[in-house]
Amino acid sequence: MISGAAPEFDLPALAGGRQTLRGLLAEGPVLLVFFKVSCPTCQLTLPFLERLQRGREADAPRIVAISQDDAAATVNFNRRYGISLPALLDPAGGIGSARYPASNAYRITNVPTLFMVEPDGRISLSVTGFDKAEMERLGMRFGVDVFTAADRVPVFQPG
Repeated sequence: MISGAAPEFDLPALAGGRQTLRGLLAEGPVLLVFFKVSCPTCQLTLPFLERLQRGREADAPRIVAISQDDAAATVNFNRRYGISLPALLDPAGGIGSARYPASNAYRITNVPTLFMVEPDGRISLSVTGFDKAEMERLGMRFGVDVFTAADRVPVFQPG
């Protein structure tokens, strides 16, 4: 996992077109969330990130998911877990093309991995797996109580 300056990327968007980190940062800070649809910790984490995105204050960072799966699998995941976060696809690659170019640039070894990238391109936070305390800190930055009294969540679950 990296620290310091966030690597630039240019990835296909699930909704169509392409997206760069530079384009995302033009609108303010962004929380990048690398995930895989088959990952149980991702299945736990992304619905809480969806809660952050839906309830966030106007000046809070945006959340962008980066899927290590194809479009069809990502759409099915989003439907199953109620995720409406904007999603980018980090392609597995074919013959002659790079495999997971963004994940490799960010040195992802486990998912989910989250990076808060500030408008100047600096990574101010990185988290791997599900960490309840870090999620609560993110909630403070987003202006959202991420957990309710009814939520039964672990303190930590590795990715």
